[in-house]
Amino acid sequence: MNTLNEIKFIDNATIGSRHENYTTVFVDVPTVLKSWQSSLFSFQWLQPDGQIKDIEALPEEEQPKRQGVEEKLSSAAAIEQPILGIGLMENIEIGAGRAEFLTLAAKGVPQIPVHIPKSNESDFKEFLAAID
Repeated sequence: MNTLNEIKFIDNATIGSRHENYTTVFVDVPTVLKSWQSSLFSFQWLQPDGQIKDIEALPEEEQPKRQGVEEKLSSAAAIEQPILGIGLMENIEIGAGRAEFLTLAAKGVPQIPVHIPKSNESDFKEFLAAID
């Protein structure tokens, strides 16, 4: 598996011209996953125990997304940074880049750079990775 240093991350195209509204932080993947379990959308990717599903167990429309990320990892192509936010239940929500975040998590990447809204910066303190 690629280490974090071997993965090239690029800005998510979704933020486009609104780049000034976002900042990039490194998040601790297990902490984010635990919070994301409360999301209404987590059932698509997570088993009831919080483990990420194998590609074959994903919904049919999610399988090609995961396969695409795995192909990018294999070819050392750039990966778009996911966009995270805080949901109504004060849990993490993955706004864009769900397949990227969860595929990297499934591969054991412990920390991932993500875009977050600058307005949510203080809400992310408990999710930040300790970077050496």
